[in-house]
Amino acid sequence: MSDYPRPALAADVVALAFDGRELFVLLIERGNEPFAGQWALPGGFVEPHESVEQAAVRELTEETGVTDISVEQLYTLSQPGRDPRGWVVSVVHLALLRMAAHVPAAGDDARRAEWVPVKRAKGLAFDHGVALERALARIRARAERFPFGAELLPEKFTLRELEALHRAVLGESLDRRNFRKRVRSWVPLMPLDERETGVRHRRARYFRFDGRRMRPLSRAETGEP
Repeated sequence: MSDYPRPALAADVVALAFDGRELFVLLIERGNEPFAGQWALPGGFVEPHESVEQAAVRELTEETGVTDISVEQLYTLSQPGRDPRGWVVSVVHLALLRMAAHVPAAGDDARRAEWVPVKRAKGLAFDHGVALERALARIRARAERFPFGAELLPEKFTLRELEALHRAVLGESLDRRNFRKRVRSWVPLMPLDERETGVRHRRARYFRFDGRRMRPLSRAETGEP
């Protein structure tokens, strides 16, 4: 046995989605103390037989019913006193999801599980507001530099929808003219021989991301925090 005190280890998930207009985050209403009745990120304690990534996926599924996801490590919350129950270190994970494919249903110790607009996700339990800000900073860094949106958009989409996503992520800093020039140079962005139907405006062409031409980006490449 070690002579050093040991913290409890937890895993939390910032799951983000896009509804065509704005960004949403998947939150639960806590059923137990501490912070019973408050909105929080899905998450919980890591069990001895699992990795933090496995715990993050398990907790997300148990508390929200969301399945078939992948997560990536985002940030570690370790500020002393962050959890009233004692010394708890949480490894926060990021998941980017298509909202239509993931309808939450509360389970385990969650009273409710809902997609909440990021703009309204205030006063979260623990220090989960810090985790949400870290997640938003990470996707902003990606959207500013590299082809972005494959996980959040439908499988096929118009440039108008792609631009709406980037505007939701980047806000007023998005320059439409430069954006259109930039995205047309993206190698993984493939035009399809399909156009919108049933619209009054000019029918826009559909595009999709070619997963074979996408590659993981290092933190140094993206300049992410």
